[in-house]
Amino acid sequence: MIAAIYRNGLTFTTDLKAPIDISIAIGDVRCYYAPAVNALPVEIGDFIGSVKMGSSVNYFQLTSCPHGQGTHTECIGHITEQNQSINQVNKEFHFVGMLVSASVTKQQNGDLVVMKDDIEKSFLKKPIDVDACIIRTIPNAKEKIGKDYSGTNPPYLDVEVIKFLKANGIRHLLVDLPSVDKEVDGGALVCHRTFWDSEISQDSKSTITELVYIPEAVVDGLYLINLQVSPLEMDAAPSRPLLYKLQKA
Repeated sequence: MIAAIYRNGLTFTTDLKAPIDISIAIGDVRCYYAPAVNALPVEIGDFIGSVKMGSSVNYFQLTSCPHGQGTHTECIGHITEQNQSINQVNKEFHFVGMLVSASVTKQQNGDLVVMKDDIEKSFLKKPIDVDACIIRTIPNAKEKIGKDYSGTNPPYLDVEVIKFLKANGIRHLLVDLPSVDKEVDGGALVCHRTFWDSEISQDSKSTITELVYIPEAVVDGLYLINLQVSPLEMDAAPSRPLLYKLQKA
């Protein structure tokens, strides 16, 4: 099933039957000391929602913390007192995006940081305007799936990366990191705040998706992104970003 995408006077095609799922299932990764995902059968009187326990159906209650247990998409409500939810903010589901691989640079304090130069040299090669950027950090070990990042001071983005992406029209950012910010930064959250202009506007429609995983076989370049987000009235929700490779027609 081939679809045509028109952008900046150019035509691109993509195969809608060949999605690349870059999500990590909830519970397969952990950060910020999130509790384990818990699913228990609902008990109502004599009813126990488990086929193994004699019920006709499985009827479970799920306890989850989206920010710390797998791929999730968040909105400005993550850092504001207002009750913005990702379900209210996220009304677009398809974007043209650029996948960029970037090495992390070790700082004098030992932190591993993605710097602007590593993004810029690849990103500026894009032939058309894009709405989204997907950042794959190098090294790209498969251990990113199943890892417990809690207390490890994982890599993060330099704020100049955010400024550069915003200047180039990026409204949706996807990263394979637990956070765009340092694990412990005293609440500064400089990348989150810069991306959402939280000191200026409380109505941003931009999103940040964290804890994705992009396999080595997926090449840098242009993609159609289908950002599937659970319709929860929360600042963040589990999500399933799908990439579709764009080819110039």
